[in-house]
Amino acid sequence: MPAADRAPHFVRSFERGLAVLRVFGADRPELTLSEVARGCDLTRAAARRFLLTLVDLGYVHTDGRVFRLTPRVLELGYAYLSGFTLPEIAQPHLEQLAEQVGESSSLCVLDGDDIVYVARVPTRRIMTAAITVGTRFPAHVTSVGRVILAHLADDEIDTRLRRADLRPLTARTIVAPDLLRAELARARRQGYAVVDQELEEGLRSVAAPVRDRDGDVVAAVNIPVHASRNSLESVRRDLLPHLLETVARIERDLAVTDPGRAVPRGSGTHR
Repeated sequence: MPAADRAPHFVRSFERGLAVLRVFGADRPELTLSEVARGCDLTRAAARRFLLTLVDLGYVHTDGRVFRLTPRVLELGYAYLSGFTLPEIAQPHLEQLAEQVGESSSLCVLDGDDIVYVARVPTRRIMTAAITVGTRFPAHVTSVGRVILAHLADDEIDTRLRRADLRPLTARTIVAPDLLRAELARARRQGYAVVDQELEEGLRSVAAPVRDRDGDVVAAVNIPVHASRNSLESVRRDLLPHLLETVARIERDLAVTDPGRAVPRGSGTHR
């Protein structure tokens, strides 16, 4: 966050401590002190203090050379997920969908400018990056992100596109704001989004939005597939009907769930 945008109450040291936790990932489970410092743009001395504090608190373990997260970090997200019934509602429907189409399926929500996986049924690994609950990607390059962003107010879409990091992730990544607006308008109009090899070469994905009982888009479900095995036509013809049926079932279950528990405030979008 730029310094000019910080409120008077902002605690910079807390931000840095969280950055140290977030520098670890599925592709970086163990890091040296120097790697953490570089990843967080900290001095080695500052990174060392943060890491040793996290070691004392039980969130990080070290053998003296490398550092890694401990299972205790799961506590940080447990309070959020324990009251979040949407993944519980969606899970059996995702399992049924995955069995029907023979492909993975996931439920994602919008968090800031990213989408976050909150439920997932994997069938085969088709991405370079391992995807688990908690994995995040930039919203604008994913099918789930686009169908959620598509239902934001136009002025909010403009704000998000202005601040988005529109660097190309593949040769097919759409980086022009006007073209992205057109894609979001298409997703809003047709009720689903297809992203063709923009996040990763060889990966196509189709997603549809999930609405709560008030009609607000709060999440999205997707099916990712190998581009070599699935044409854009087959994605729409063979996968999309099953996806839309699954979303309809999730929405029916969500409609009879206590709205105060089903989806935490702050997730999703407005109509």
